[in-house]
Amino acid sequence: MNAVARALLAILVALTSLSAISDRAREHGVTDTEIRIGNLMPYTGPLQAFGSIGKAEAAYFARINARGGINGRKVRFISYDDNSDPSTALDLTRGLVERDNVLLMFGAFGTPGNLAVRRYLNERQVPQLFVASGDQQLTDPSVFPWTMGWQPSFRAEGRIYANFIQAFYPGKKIVVLWQNDQFGRDLYKGLEEGLGDVARMIIVDIAYDIGDEHLDTHVSILKRSGADVLLFAGVPANAARTIRLAADLNWHPVFILNDMAASIATALKPAGLENAVGVVSATFLKDVNDPAWQDDPATRDWLSSMDEFYRSGDGDKDDSAALFGYAAAATLAQVLTQCGDDLSRENVMRQAAALEEYQVPVLLPGIRISTGRWDFRPIKQLRLVQFDGRTWQPIGDVVETAFSDIKK
Repeated sequence: MNAVARALLAILVALTSLSAISDRAREHGVTDTEIRIGNLMPYTGPLQAFGSIGKAEAAYFARINARGGINGRKVRFISYDDNSDPSTALDLTRGLVERDNVLLMFGAFGTPGNLAVRRYLNERQVPQLFVASGDQQLTDPSVFPWTMGWQPSFRAEGRIYANFIQAFYPGKKIVVLWQNDQFGRDLYKGLEEGLGDVARMIIVDIAYDIGDEHLDTHVSILKRSGADVLLFAGVPANAARTIRLAADLNWHPVFILNDMAASIATALKPAGLENAVGVVSATFLKDVNDPAWQDDPATRDWLSSMDEFYRSGDGDKDDSAALFGYAAAATLAQVLTQCGDDLSRENVMRQAAALEEYQVPVLLPGIRISTGRWDFRPIKQLRLVQFDGRTWQPIGDVVETAFSDIKK
């Protein structure tokens, strides 16, 4: 074969290879101008309050697109309503992968739905990134290497509350009012694990359904127990009701509120700020309703972004769930930026597992996002805080699962 023929053959092989790469990219939700991202949210149903996560994510990507996209590609964010139903979640996920040809699934809300689709996505090697759940089952790369969480685990949060109680209120009687689902059970289990041998100090625990109409009865029972500490695990609306009910009964235990419900706008204000004085929680995001962050550049950036890109009527920019979505979307944008022009699913997972001390501006000071080959829990830290009637005051330093070194 002469030199000219060899050169022509080399060019033909190169063009064929480039065409194959391009076709594979297009099959996997990427074109020269677009990246398709799949998402599921409870826009209707009992957990529809958390649909604001998806709405804020859509607003974030609209903002990114207005600035030119990610490495020259616009993000097409395709988000469907799964009504918090695992079977619906599986059907919609199949549609997103097989019909909408998304590159990856991102930030889907809730433990049951994410568990329902996990095997399907892993078998097809489709990234299931930054799920909106703190379930530990969603962060095990040795079994499900295509699934990665984002927020701290519910069990770790429960252990932090346990260690807080032991450090500040040793020997005090504890009662727990927990949402009867995997989230509530995980947080309660973490509390028991953290208390260890003194878990016997939990004298009453009540599991309730999210739409329970008898919270007043539950709170009355808990008051009559004579407990000193109340741990609540649930959604903001029920947290507000519980705080208000306790105040109406003139019951003032040490009130610990889970992170998901610890929002000034959606829990404490509806409960009455005067009733919420002293509430303790553990969180990792700034509360944009907290006067402490009023002049913070991250808060101003958040508010201006939501004013411009949050569609009218889509939700409340003061909602902490919306801020959660904004921060998770920023994390995904960082991963896609790190991918450069290699937007294969394999490289997406490599970059997701290569985040080093990344900080979304709306995270609390000292909290960073880091991942590794065997570390699929990007945010591992929380900060204990206490509400003084106006603002969240920090208690000690950033913690993961221990609080025993803090002095009363």
